[in-house]
Amino acid sequence: MSEVRSVAQRGDLFGQRIREHWAGRFSRRLDILVAGCAHDEPLDVEPLEARATGADEDHPVIRDVVEERADLVAWSLGDLRCVPLQHRAYDVIHLSFLLERVQHAELVLDRLLQSLRPGGLVLLRMRDRKSAYGLLDRLTPSWLRRVLWRTLVTPGTPGPLPVVYEPLASSDGMHAFCLSRGLLITDDERRISGPARTGRIGAAAVAAVERLSNGRYPATHDEIMMVIRKPQHHFARLL
Repeated sequence: MSEVRSVAQRGDLFGQRIREHWAGRFSRRLDILVAGCAHDEPLDVEPLEARATGADEDHPVIRDVVEERADLVAWSLGDLRCVPLQHRAYDVIHLSFLLERVQHAELVLDRLLQSLRPGGLVLLRMRDRKSAYGLLDRLTPSWLRRVLWRTLVTPGTPGPLPVVYEPLASSDGMHAFCLSRGLLITDDERRISGPARTGRIGAAAVAAVERLSNGRYPATHDEIMMVIRKPQHHFARLL
């Protein structure tokens, strides 16, 4: 069953799962693919030796952020359906607020999974299209998002970024995807981290959507956070 937690705890789960996954294997470097480079939030992997490589869509806001990131040894921007990625080259994919803002999300995720080694982890964060925040995000016209962005977010927040929200950007969509690919979801949590919720206008709008939808689009969370494992076994369906 999923949990709802505050944004303050968001980094604890990923760090814990990486250390559990890597227990007793400190002799080899941890290769990480950061898929979604707009948020400068490096994983806490101490004391493991790690090498992080970035990949994302080619967007001016993202390019500005990635050029300032000191934690990435290399990065590629472009169409994620064809951006260069080595096959089975990474132990961990940190998938950070990407799937809700790209076209052909399933194709993109399939491609990213091809670069993950058997037994590897996907550390997923994304906005939930079925939350009140997600509904507002995808229904707000792009011109209005640009006008309101700086008044709704804390200074320095990158954006506004494209909004797509295909069905994969939901709990049901992700569970169905993982089931069809033989992937195991080990953790599934709900959290509050939407940047536009820090102000009165954003918080009031989210609460209004929940009331008007009779709870169909809840205001209790806006972020889905999952840990997904790729199987080791050769008889499982491997990407």
